[in-house]
Amino acid sequence: MNVIETALKGCFIIEPRVFADERGYFFESFNSKTFNEKIGTEVTFVQDNQSYSSYGVIRGLHAQEGEHAQAKLVRVLSGEVLDVAVDARQGSPTFGQHVAVRLSAENKRQLFIPRGFLHGFSVLSDTAEFFYKCDNFYNKASERGIVYNDPELGIDWGIPTDEQVVSEKDLVLPHMSASYAQ
Repeated sequence: MNVIETALKGCFIIEPRVFADERGYFFESFNSKTFNEKIGTEVTFVQDNQSYSSYGVIRGLHAQEGEHAQAKLVRVLSGEVLDVAVDARQGSPTFGQHVAVRLSAENKRQLFIPRGFLHGFSVLSDTAEFFYKCDNFYNKASERGIVYNDPELGIDWGIPTDEQVVSEKDLVLPHMSASYAQ
């Protein structure tokens, strides 16, 4: 596996080693020993989640806070998404900055998003199945979020504005400056 640290410390792109031949392909999507060695910290995943979405859907930007904060390892099982991680760690030199990575069934890339980050994605293909591992259990009372189109963040979701599909819940989330003081 090839591990590439992004411009945001602790956030990594994971590229698995794929073995392909005339029958198809095989790859190891997760190995805790190798993963922890490569990212340099111990992460124990306790929950797997999967979603299905259509073109133009934007989910995010979400996080859980406090003792229920979650690190995530995300990947796409079918289709393609633009995956976005925003550094919301107080005191971080990259606070408020984001990385955007194309994840697809074809490229088989994954993104590791550490605790203290906001996360979201947009669906670039007709449909997409999105899968992610979490290192902490979901807790509704600990939900936090920032509106996906916050001008302070300047995220280009790769979807024309008139084709974006966003939930009512995500449309009313606050701006970064109103929710996270640095």
